[in-house]
Amino acid sequence: MLRRAAYLLSFLVATGVGHAARADDPPNPVRHYHHLWTDKDGISHLADCEVTHFFLKSMSPPAGPQWQDPMKPQTATIMFTVQPAHWNGAWHPDPKPQWIIPLHGSWWVQSMDGQKIVLNQGDVLLGEDQDVRPMPSGPYKGKKGHNAGNVGDDPVTLMVIQSANPPTIGAPCQYH
Repeated sequence: MLRRAAYLLSFLVATGVGHAARADDPPNPVRHYHHLWTDKDGISHLADCEVTHFFLKSMSPPAGPQWQDPMKPQTATIMFTVQPAHWNGAWHPDPKPQWIIPLHGSWWVQSMDGQKIVLNQGDVLLGEDQDVRPMPSGPYKGKKGHNAGNVGDDPVTLMVIQSANPPTIGAPCQYH
């Protein structure tokens, strides 16, 4: 029994699962992403979200540990897109929940509540506005989803990771 416990402990230490914080560990990182989400009334909004639940572990021993905050396993499609110079996305919902990361150039997104953000190289957006309904009134009457377009005169290259999971409604910043 003691032998099994010792074996389990050595396994946990070797894989990093049992890594306890030490005085010389770097501080736990905090990273940000933008979330284009839909409320229960079918209106899209943008939120600035923090990723904070990192743990320090090697992804593949003997490589050194690195901070990780994995998502639940899911089926996803990964693609690269290149939006031509002056691309205009017009009002539309995202086809599926998708992570969008600009790799080159800048791109803007505007939600139905009027908030607009610019995403630059390395920024991250979770687009989850699939269950929107047309705006009943106001300056965006009849519009649904989000508006988007390129900033400047150059094409914009994006990495898009589309999830097969259904969108989460009414819950901004659910990935932490």
